[in-house]
Amino acid sequence: VPVERLAGVTRERFLSDIYPRRKPVVLKGMELGACTTKWTVDYLSQAEGSKEVKIHVSAVPQMDFLSKNFVYRTLPFDVFVRRAAEVNHKEYFLSEDEKYYLRSVGEDVRKDVADIRKQFPTLAEDVQIPEYFEKEQFFSSVFRISSAGLQLWTHYDVMDNFLIQVTGKKRVALYSPRDAPYLYLSGTKSEVLDVDNPDLEKYPLFVKVKRYQCFLEAGDVLFIPALWFHNVISEEFGVALNVFWKHLPADCYDKNDTYGNKDPTAASRAIQILDRALKTLEELPEEYRDFYARRMVLRIQEKAYRNDYG
Repeated sequence: VPVERLAGVTRERFLSDIYPRRKPVVLKGMELGACTTKWTVDYLSQAEGSKEVKIHVSAVPQMDFLSKNFVYRTLPFDVFVRRAAEVNHKEYFLSEDEKYYLRSVGEDVRKDVADIRKQFPTLAEDVQIPEYFEKEQFFSSVFRISSAGLQLWTHYDVMDNFLIQVTGKKRVALYSPRDAPYLYLSGTKSEVLDVDNPDLEKYPLFVKVKRYQCFLEAGDVLFIPALWFHNVISEEFGVALNVFWKHLPADCYDKNDTYGNKDPTAASRAIQILDRALKTLEELPEEYRDFYARRMVLRIQEKAYRNDYG
């Protein structure tokens, strides 16, 4: 299903018409500042100089967070940008055609969130972030640079998110939170890495997912509502900026979450209670355990499932 694309959307229209639908949408023609024309490889590498950045390096295009098929390395920013922009490398860590990925982080990853104004102040001056939310809802602005061909694992975030494609092209596949049962989740991440050619012997239910898809070009902004799964391929070397904001009251979120992907505190508590309930069921013989587990599933469905989805 193609993701809806809309041009010239004002803040008022976004908040009154698009936002309440809780579906992804591509916003075209947004005012993003000088970054879309200015951020060439040359300009990027000199703008922030040789400050050290921690990057992901992968010998294969499909990065997998669960099996950790990549390594973390540190490079001066200018060296990193030039390497990420080339296909074959004279200097490399793993292989001549290795892929690079930068996801900016705060100064102290445990305490500080990513904020382009703090980590890349020179570049931040070129960007006009669409503030379609209140200032106090702002959570983070994550600066990202990817090699051509790099694919990020499918995952969800617990906050709403604008993915601003500054330069280069991306393909984004998205899945509704309703399709979580077919995505073989491990925490916030899906085990199905190759969403185009999934291993259906291993992941037979994946055929049931409804895939939404869009292609982002320089200057496009994709609204990804919280809990929507997304899988991103950089079709070209490109620079992007994610802006996350809190759409629930601030105290719903985990105070120690610097990445915006820890489940809300009430959800974490509920899962812990469920784990205890399941442990208690183990005290019963199998026949009884099966019967009461099914009754529990029914109660969860009755109490907690929404029935107003199309």
